[in-house]
Amino acid sequence: MTLWIAVVAACLLSFVIKWTGYLVPQRILEVPWIDRVVPLLTVALLSSLIITQGFLAGDGIPTLDARAGGIVAAIVLLVLRAPFIVVVATAAVVAALLRAWT
Repeated sequence: MTLWIAVVAACLLSFVIKWTGYLVPQRILEVPWIDRVVPLLTVALLSSLIITQGFLAGDGIPTLDARAGGIVAAIVLLVLRAPFIVVVATAAVVAALLRAWT
């Protein structure tokens, strides 16, 4: 039962955080540095997710395995401006092939 309490608490906390965003005064949102920083937050969060999930083992030790190969394949295709679905599918196939090979 404690798992469900944690799930409900997380849902409520998420709702409250989102709801408080609507209470921020407009004058705070019009500060120039906020306009420059906010678009960069998604890039920073996605980059940290890629690093932690792609290059770190479960215990936090840096490692190079099949996930890193998939990320490298995705980066190459993104530089070549391939469609996103092609990038994701190719990265998955490369990672699967590297896992099967090792």
